[in-house]
Amino acid sequence: MDLANYVPSAFTGLMKNASELITFAYDVPFARAVVFGVPIGGHLFVEGLLLVVIIFLLSQKSYKPPKRPLTTKEIDELCDEWVPESFIPTVTEEMKKEVPVLLSAAGTHTIINGKEVVNFASANYLGLMGHEKLLDSCTSSLEKYGVGSCGPRQFYGTIDVHLDCETRIAEFLGTPDSILYSYGLSTMFSAIPAFCKKGDIIVVDEGVHWGIQNGLYLSRSTIVYFKHNDMQSLQSTLVKVTQDNKRAKKLRRYIVVEAVYQNSGQIAPLDEIIQLKEKYKFRVLLDESNSFGVLGKSGRGLTEHYDVPVDKIDIITAAMGHALASEGGFCTGSHRVVDHQRLSSSGYVFSASLPPYLASAAIAAIDVIEENPQLITKLRDNSKLLSTGLLGIKGLELANDIMSSLVFLRLKNSTGSLKSDLQVLEDLADRVLKEHSVFVTTSKRSFVDKCNLPVGIRIYVSAAHTESDLQKVPSDSGACSLGMCRGRLNPCVGFYNKLKTMNFV
Repeated sequence: MDLANYVPSAFTGLMKNASELITFAYDVPFARAVVFGVPIGGHLFVEGLLLVVIIFLLSQKSYKPPKRPLTTKEIDELCDEWVPESFIPTVTEEMKKEVPVLLSAAGTHTIINGKEVVNFASANYLGLMGHEKLLDSCTSSLEKYGVGSCGPRQFYGTIDVHLDCETRIAEFLGTPDSILYSYGLSTMFSAIPAFCKKGDIIVVDEGVHWGIQNGLYLSRSTIVYFKHNDMQSLQSTLVKVTQDNKRAKKLRRYIVVEAVYQNSGQIAPLDEIIQLKEKYKFRVLLDESNSFGVLGKSGRGLTEHYDVPVDKIDIITAAMGHALASEGGFCTGSHRVVDHQRLSSSGYVFSASLPPYLASAAIAAIDVIEENPQLITKLRDNSKLLSTGLLGIKGLELANDIMSSLVFLRLKNSTGSLKSDLQVLEDLADRVLKEHSVFVTTSKRSFVDKCNLPVGIRIYVSAAHTESDLQKVPSDSGACSLGMCRGRLNPCVGFYNKLKTMNFV
């Protein structure tokens, strides 16, 4: 018989037999019996039969193969095959590299390996490191409170100077309230999870630093990245998030950006971000670590720089280890924003509070900023001068904005891998330190940092840097090491020659 004809006929026969069986069940005499005056139809009989079968199957024990104990030989073989997972990643040669050790304060000039160098590696933006007023404030605080607080803020770790510092920061920025953290990075990766939970949507710049990345991870929210400092990419991302997700209007939605990006030195266009925030109904979380005390006419940060009302920003955070020359961090905003963190922010609730003398130093630093607005002007002039002088370096290009005090030099043409790019830049930084006594640092990232922006050389400009510091003319080459040639804004011949000797240009 033809197989093509056999299969349909067999299926038809099977269906016919099943139909006859069901018909028989309905037609048998007892299928329409009457029990205690209740007529029992055929379908009830079939359903009852199925119920009995189900109960029977559920009452049976699941099948388990008989267990046989392993022999001593089998146990030894399994133990020999087992390879424990390493507690730490493999230590590479790059990890073994020793970093320069400072033998003095990290001011504009410091001592490394017994030699005085010009320091462009510390974010001492206003030159307040070692300022007399800060030192006097710290000394008085140490005599009164001692060194540490020995407890979290909610467990006997709150000292009056902490409250004074929070009030001073809020007054300076024009916000209702603020909250202190004992460590700068913990501010971001504590504040974000305090407000953002699983299911929330966070739209974030792809160039944010590791502290923000860690906060995003801990929040367990849905993270959507947009291209670095690209407002068209941000807008298209917001459109996609709000239109493609029917539940978007019921979810909490945030935009997370840095005022001055640590991984590029670029300044975020806050005015455009605010327009997009209000159009698509998002909240904005802004990190002002590299703009507080730097941008704006009086150093009040990115909001003053763009003349945007500070209440347009929902949450502002910043580290105090930069312009304020202290340590710790703060978050500022409305009373509700601050009070919520006092109960739910892990870095605030469980960490020992900021040492009192550092809070006193931060208060004194803000006083100095208000009393000396010329520091902001001097910093801005130095930043423009140095960035302009570095524009002509062959083989390198400026990634930062001219107004940024975080100057970021990157390779004009990548070698093809992040590792190779970083090696070239580190060799260059080492030579500048060794040959010209200028201390700069590369944007070296840890293996947990997920930022994919090009690496570069970070140069932190300070208001305390003098013209000679910026020019820094070495006697043996007649060309400056950081782009200024005897006061003229010319391409740096010395820097170019270093790249040339490295077969880079």
